[in-house]
Amino acid sequence: MTIPEIEAEIVSEFSLFDDWMDKYNYLIDLGKSLPVIDPKYKTDQYLISGCQSQVWLFAEYREGKAFYSADSDAIITKGIVNLLIRVLSDQSPGDIINADLSFIDHIGLREHLSPTRSNGLNSMIKQMKLYAVVFQTKYQ
Repeated sequence: MTIPEIEAEIVSEFSLFDDWMDKYNYLIDLGKSLPVIDPKYKTDQYLISGCQSQVWLFAEYREGKAFYSADSDAIITKGIVNLLIRVLSDQSPGDIINADLSFIDHIGLREHLSPTRSNGLNSMIKQMKLYAVVFQTKYQ
């Protein structure tokens, strides 16, 4: 699936919920379903700075695409990073770099996050795109 197709799918899923408490609960469920990151990547080297909670992000390049794995010590943050991984993993570096990630605003996520969580969201996006830039520079 393309990034816009995945984003549209997420917007559709979130539209099923009428209030933000239900959407938060859905984020919590997404956090619980985040695939486990290899423990060797839960080090300071993979820790994203700028997040209120601890978030570890690892990326690898295979067959022309970037693949991400992550973990966090906060369940809502795990849900947020799971959404980002769902959208950006298994995509080409160029598509990741150019992704506008408009689904974040369409589902109302940014406006319902505290300023520190919003900064963390921006830091996660920045790090994922930085990995894509490195992959594009190194392999293409």
